[in-house]
Amino acid sequence: MKDLVHARLIKRYKRFLADVRLDNDEIITVHCPNTGSMKNCTEENAEIWMSDSDNPKRKYRYTWEYLKTSRDHYIGINAGKANQLVQSAIRDELVPSLAGYEAIRPEVKYGDENSRIDLLLQGSKRRDCYVEVKSVTLLEDPPARGIGYFPDAVTDRGAKHLRELTKVAQSGARSVLFFCVQHTGIQEVRPADHIDSEYGRLLREALDNGVEVLAYKVRKSNKGFRLRRDLQVIV
Repeated sequence: MKDLVHARLIKRYKRFLADVRLDNDEIITVHCPNTGSMKNCTEENAEIWMSDSDNPKRKYRYTWEYLKTSRDHYIGINAGKANQLVQSAIRDELVPSLAGYEAIRPEVKYGDENSRIDLLLQGSKRRDCYVEVKSVTLLEDPPARGIGYFPDAVTDRGAKHLRELTKVAQSGARSVLFFCVQHTGIQEVRPADHIDSEYGRLLREALDNGVEVLAYKVRKSNKGFRLRRDLQVIV
C-alpha cells in the first residue's frame, strides 16, 4: 500500500473513530470514514493502512483506508472512495454498459426528495444516465461462500435513493444502482433482507420498473484499489 501508514486495529467506536496501534507501539485515535455498521470488517489486531493528512490543525491526523482480514481479504473502509473508483472505471471504459458518454457530472441535484445523484452521465446521442453508487463490504459467514450483502445496517437514505431511481427510470432516463464491492473476498452481491427487508423490497420494485443494477469488484495493487471485474447480483 504505497504512501500509506501501517498499523493494527484495536477497536472502532462512535462510528467515526478507531483506536489503532502504530508499528512503534504508540496507540492513537484515527478517523473512520464509514457510516455503516462495518459488520465483519473490524477484526481485532487486523492489519490496517491509513492515509496521512499531514495537517497539524486537524484533530485526527490519520484516516483509515484499508484492512486485511485473517483470511487475507482486503476491505476498503473508506466508503467515500467508492464514487471515485466508479467514476475512474467509467472514464477508463472498464464498464461496457456505461461507456460512450461524453460527460460525467458528480453530485447533481435531482428527484422529489432533495437528493443528489452520485454521477450523472450525459452524451449528445444518449439518454441521461443517473448512477447511484453504494459501497459493499459485508461478507457474511461462512466467508468461503463469498456472498456479499447490502446494506450492512437499516438505511432510510438508501431506501430514498431507490425511490428516486425508480422515478427516474419511469421518466424515460437511464437509472443505475452501482454496487462498488470494496471487499476482495466477495464473489456475488445480494440485498440484505435479513438486515433491512424494506431495502430488499424496494430494490426488487426498482428492477421491475427498469432500474439497472451493476456490481463491480475491486482488485488490490501497490497503488491501492481499482474496479476490475463485474459480479452477479442475485435478487
